[in-house]
Amino acid sequence: MAENPTAQILIGRMTFLAIAFGVFFIQLLPLNTTPIGWPGPDILLICTAAWVSRRPDYLPVWMVLGVYFLGDLIFFRPPGLWTALVIILTEFLRVRAPKIRDIPFALEWGMVAFGIVAITIANHLILGLVVLEIPSLGPLLLQLLVTIAIYPLVVLIAHFIFGVSRPSLGQTDNYGHRL
Repeated sequence: MAENPTAQILIGRMTFLAIAFGVFFIQLLPLNTTPIGWPGPDILLICTAAWVSRRPDYLPVWMVLGVYFLGDLIFFRPPGLWTALVIILTEFLRVRAPKIRDIPFALEWGMVAFGIVAITIANHLILGLVVLEIPSLGPLLLQLLVTIAIYPLVVLIAHFIFGVSRPSLGQTDNYGHRL
């Protein structure tokens, strides 16, 4: 990537935005009009979790807010509910990012899985409490399992293709703050 840390952060942010808008574009295309047997993973959620757990400086909270609120509006979800839950997840991971650097990958995967399960259950319960249409539990659980299962693949792609990796122990930003 770039040698300048500010340029790396900018490239990381633009890469995430490109992925987010690519996911929105693909989801809006009428590729298949027949019912789907297996629900696909939530690519944007798992990419967000990977970006925040690996490099929280690449994905500030305002960017998460903007991308997910736009997704709420585009996909006719209750505005702000899924956005707020994803922000809670990202801040949970952001606070723990320095500790995630030192733990084995399986524990990182478990932490991300716990967060995704928690916000999915919270979303389902809140939608039920306010008497909105809730998705059936079977496909929701399948999507949850598939989303959690592809986390290692997303981390590998983010690391080797997009250069989103854990910062080294002594790495600092332009202001001398440890990453």
